[in-house]
Amino acid sequence: MEIEETYIKDCYLIKPTLFVDERGSFFESFNRRQFLKQTGIDVNFVQDNQSISKKGVLRGLHFQKDKSAQSKLVRVIKGKVLDVAVDLRKNSLTFGKHIKTVLSEENNLQLFIPGNFAHGFLALSEDVIFSYKCDNYYDREMESGIKYDDPDLNIDWEYPKEHIILSQKDKDLRTFQDLLL
Repeated sequence: MEIEETYIKDCYLIKPTLFVDERGSFFESFNRRQFLKQTGIDVNFVQDNQSISKKGVLRGLHFQKDKSAQSKLVRVIKGKVLDVAVDLRKNSLTFGKHIKTVLSEENNLQLFIPGNFAHGFLALSEDVIFSYKCDNYYDREMESGIKYDDPDLNIDWEYPKEHIILSQKDKDLRTFQDLLL
């Protein structure tokens, strides 16, 4: 497993080692001991989630507040997405900045996102199966989010806005400035 630091502290791009033979392929999607050794982060995942999306669906930008903040390890099982994480740690040098990367079944990349980040993804292929591990349980009372097209975040989703499909909940999300108040 190769673990690469990103320009945002504590956010890592992970590339599993793929073993291929005449039967197909195999990779270890996560190894806690190896992750701790390479990053210094001791994460204990307690919940796995999976979503299925069609092309153009954008889910996000979501996060859990305060004591319910979740670190996540995200990956694509089928298809291709543009994955985005926004740093919401107020004392961070990259507060309000984002990282984005393409995750797909072909590249097998994963993104580790620490707690106190907003997260979202845009399905770039017809059928996407998206999977993520969380180190804290979902808490409806602590759920929040930021509009995907917030001008202060200035995220280029690299996709025609008129073709983006949002849930009503995501259409109603607040702005980044609202969160600062």
